[in-house]
Amino acid sequence: MRKKIGVFSARIVEILELDIPAGTPIYIADSNIEHMKTSHPDDFAQYGSELSNIIANPDYVGKNAKDDSIEFTKEYYINGEYVKVAVRISTHNIYYARSMYVLNPKRVKNFIAKGTLKNLTNK
Repeated sequence: MRKKIGVFSARIVEILELDIPAGTPIYIADSNIEHMKTSHPDDFAQYGSELSNIIANPDYVGKNAKDDSIEFTKEYYINGEYVKVAVRISTHNIYYARSMYVLNPKRVKNFIAKGTLKNLTNK
């Protein structure tokens, strides 16, 4: 069963030069949740309830050239952690949140410096 957890905003579509209309939905399915729980159980336990918020209010976004995923990253200042939600398109042209996990802060700063992650916060 799939559930809508967000949409691509006009700003993200523009910044990442995506060839989709603003408002394109992002879903999650039971298999995606199971993957997140299995692959990164501690991260999912702490941030799983934040999936919709990370997609709606990311601090950084980027496109991963390796797997063509769209990455929504949010910084949680209380914990000093960056949490990434990777969204990928299915063979049926439906966007799904496929993975979620805490990133290494040094890698995030490198991605920002290289321009791989685009800052949405104007910091």
